Amino acid sequence: MDINLLLGYLGLGMVLVLAGIGSSYGTSIAGQAAEGGLKINPGKASTYMILTGLPATQGIYGFVAFFVLMGRVAESGALVFGVGTLVGLGCLFSAIRQGKVCAAGIQGVAHGHDVMTQTLIYAAFPEFYAILALVGALLV
Repeated sequence: MDINLLLGYLGLGMVLVLAGIGSSYGTSIAGQAAEGGLKINPGKASTYMILTGLPATQGIYGFVAFFVLMGRVAESGALVFGVGTLVGLGCLFSAIRQGKVCAAGIQGVAHGHDVMTQTLIYAAFPEFYAILALVGALLV
């Protein structure tokens, strides 16, 4: 197998796997906080659910980047490897940090503070870097 093609397919795998891992970690971090929040204030379950789902978007960005890069594998596999790995890492770290922001917001809501809107704003900041990574993949 051609090394260029191998690198391209590895890059496609990296973008999907890393973004998916990030989303699963981020949602589980927020989900743990939601489970604790349900014990304190079960009436806010819908708020917990919204905040828990936010880190899942990075997995979607990885999936979009996969489709964007898929057509470039044969012509420039090394480029696909580099871009796929970097987009995947951007989504991975963004989702994990966003999950922590959402977990803190869930704890605040559970303890009676009206911080959902502020948490959504704060959670948008790490998301911005995953979006930048995706835009970078679109521009390549």
